[in-house]
Amino acid sequence: MTPTPRLSLLDRSRTRVGEPDSAALLGTTARAVHAERLGFGRFWVAEHHGVPGVAGAAPAVLLAAVAGRTSTIRLGSAGVMLPHHQPLVVAEQFATLTAFAPGRVDLGLGRSPGFTPPVRRALRETERDFPADLDELRAYLTGTAAITLHPQPAGPVPLHVLATGSGLQVAAELGLPVVVGGPILGVAGDPQPGVEALAAYRRGFRPSAQQPEPRVSVSLDVVVADTAEEAADLLLPEAWAMARSRTEGAFPALQPVAEVRAAARTPRQQQYLEQTAAAAVAGTPAQVERRLAELLERTGAAELVASSSTFDRDALAASDAELAALFS
Repeated sequence: MTPTPRLSLLDRSRTRVGEPDSAALLGTTARAVHAERLGFGRFWVAEHHGVPGVAGAAPAVLLAAVAGRTSTIRLGSAGVMLPHHQPLVVAEQFATLTAFAPGRVDLGLGRSPGFTPPVRRALRETERDFPADLDELRAYLTGTAAITLHPQPAGPVPLHVLATGSGLQVAAELGLPVVVGGPILGVAGDPQPGVEALAAYRRGFRPSAQQPEPRVSVSLDVVVADTAEEAADLLLPEAWAMARSRTEGAFPALQPVAEVRAAARTPRQQQYLEQTAAAAVAGTPAQVERRLAELLERTGAAELVASSSTFDRDALAASDAELAALFS
């Protein structure tokens, strides 16, 4: 792993069975404090609306809370779903954040739709020009728009694009870094399509004032434990929630490993469980280090964004510490 990429965490504020949603948000802030102590370079939060298993609906508000409890780690959104918002409002929110965490704020932007049709209606979703909105937002933050942004940002707010859909092409055309995950990584199956997609991003990259060269961050579940079996258990709560989401239409709160093991499952749900596990990197420190080295070399990534979650918060904290030690 030379040179050592920046190491980050993405926390979605996953809810747990038997806990109020507020516990998920408090867990996110506690995890950020722990990540800073461990030496992680950046802490990302996400935006979801009307999802039972996720309490993270307001990235700017949550990041303000995290900023109040940290002092050095960078803070970012992965991401704000720009079609749900007016660019000026997003710019104002993140400019405000810089007053509380000057020089530490990043703005990751995506375009995923609402979770369900009722959520999409509540968000007043319409067809939007994502590249144009993104460029407008950048103009506000850099002081080149017709409207002068207030508050003025206390330093630059770097933009990042979540590479869903045409995100890679948009990022290349606007000269912005990308955060990629899922099928693009090719962790399971044939990696070639992902390699070709990243090569196309790098070929088509147009340098910008923020980003003179293409930059890739890779995001996936990474869990580390003393044994491969323990690591596989840590993956189960999130994998089971994903399987239920795809078969039942609801993304539930995380359950304890024992409950997941005892739950009746259909063959299709079992297939989804196995797919989620295959797309993650899990195992002992040596196993994880080996797999991450291959992934980072193949993708040429400058940053690893570990997006792991599990029911047991103490086990998750221990996994974070083991991962940080691999990059120290």
